Amino acid sequence: MTSATCPSGHPSVSTDYCDVCGLPIGAAATPGAASVPAPATAAPAPTPAPATQSCPNCSEPAAPDALFCENCGYDFTTGTMPRPASALDLGTPPPVPPAPQQVADWVVERWVDPDWYEVQQSDDPCPSPGLPAVIPITAKSVLVGRPSKSRGITPEIDCGEDTGVSRRQAQLTTDGQRWWVEDLQSSNGTFVGPSSGPLPEDPITPGQRRELGSDDRVYVGAWTRLVVRKATPEEQAGQA
Repeated sequence: MTSATCPSGHPSVSTDYCDVCGLPIGAAATPGAASVPAPATAAPAPTPAPATQSCPNCSEPAAPDALFCENCGYDFTTGTMPRPASALDLGTPPPVPPAPQQVADWVVERWVDPDWYEVQQSDDPCPSPGLPAVIPITAKSVLVGRPSKSRGITPEIDCGEDTGVSRRQAQLTTDGQRWWVEDLQSSNGTFVGPSSGPLPEDPITPGQRRELGSDDRVYVGAWTRLVVRKATPEEQAGQA
């Protein structure tokens, strides 16, 4: 069997075209397609710089496709200025109006009682008796005692001048109609007695609530007498 060799060097049984690459037998070898340089392409022409537009509000230059003026915020699309920023835009909630002050239905009178001072025989000088301090009560439970910044004690019924009163002397509680007093393991005890008759001699039992009658008085410390009563209309009007 005769054979031939194509111009690329492939052996071929066919004598007219190569069985491998298909070149005509006897034709001159042609360079590979990879060796043929690709036709050069012309470089794109440079794009001209875009023209600018001026803001009608502040005359600052802006890109032709800009939607807003970066200087003043003018809206090129709608032809309007932005609305003023509000508290909602800034993420800050609007200020909450203060809650109306609660008017106290009850008050506690704090008296300096010379008769109680005489019985206690305290070494501290007794303050001059006078009109009582009237303390409005809006909570259902209030502390009687003397304040202490270091211990974080701030009693609603402040007896700070009477050193015979403990920091946490007693607790006054109410259901809205009735009142109770409870001694909180005070140093000198908490005493309850009516306004008429002799002064009380025995302290109430610590940790047990004692209901107060309408005529009862609470005695603590060296000279302090407490009276719980309904607030008068004038006192309530003064709180409003």
